[in-house]
Amino acid sequence: MSKVICVVNQKGGVGKTTTAVNLSASLAVTNRRTLLIDIDSQGNATGGLGIDKESINSKNICSVILGEVKLTDTVIDVYPELLNGYLHLCPANHELTGAEIHLIETESREYRLKKVIDEIKAEYDYIFIDAPPSLSLLTINALAAADRVLIPVQCEYYALEGIGQLQTTISLAKQRLNPSLEVEGYLLTMFDSRNNICHSVAEDVRNHFGEKTFDTVISRNVKLAEAPSHGKPLLLYEIKSSGAQNYMKLANEIIRKAEVN
Repeated sequence: MSKVICVVNQKGGVGKTTTAVNLSASLAVTNRRTLLIDIDSQGNATGGLGIDKESINSKNICSVILGEVKLTDTVIDVYPELLNGYLHLCPANHELTGAEIHLIETESREYRLKKVIDEIKAEYDYIFIDAPPSLSLLTINALAAADRVLIPVQCEYYALEGIGQLQTTISLAKQRLNPSLEVEGYLLTMFDSRNNICHSVAEDVRNHFGEKTFDTVISRNVKLAEAPSHGKPLLLYEIKSSGAQNYMKLANEIIRKAEVN
């Protein structure tokens, strides 16, 4: 059964896109049919998988949401010779910036993304949505379309700042748009074992969110920062790095959780 997971945090720089890209690739390596939908106008997930954002023309998520093309017509098979066709991408570029203006006048505007995902959902084991770092109409579309929400939390002093607002938004989306929406988990990112603040924040997050916090922690790793500039998920750039191993561990944790539930 397919699971749609929205990776979201309105605070930038917490590892949201890094998680969307590397978790998707890690699940693909386990032979799970995985689709990553980039709905962030920065298109960093698109670029991070080696796709030239300016070369995709109208075959992007903006055109899909506005009903101009089918989602299946935009899908790119990512590194098929290495990932054997298990990772697909629906890309984004700057055109997405103006999408919200058009959506305001559109009927059922909160459900545009859900409608197109429902049409192809059965073809995948996992569908990830890389949401914008803001509580926008596009983010609302992502929450309306998702089964679960994955929230990256950076191990820094202000880690929990803004999480309350995000939780309120998720709660409202559940009440008004998507009754089945649940939190998949809170993911600790950019953890540095030498830093006392990181340990303190990790403890606070686990105390606050309990078993909703993933066991897996994503360590601060220079290779994670390098990989996007090479247009590759980390496991195709430096598989032996701690970051690549962290995301493989996270993928297996999500698979185990799905099997239990």
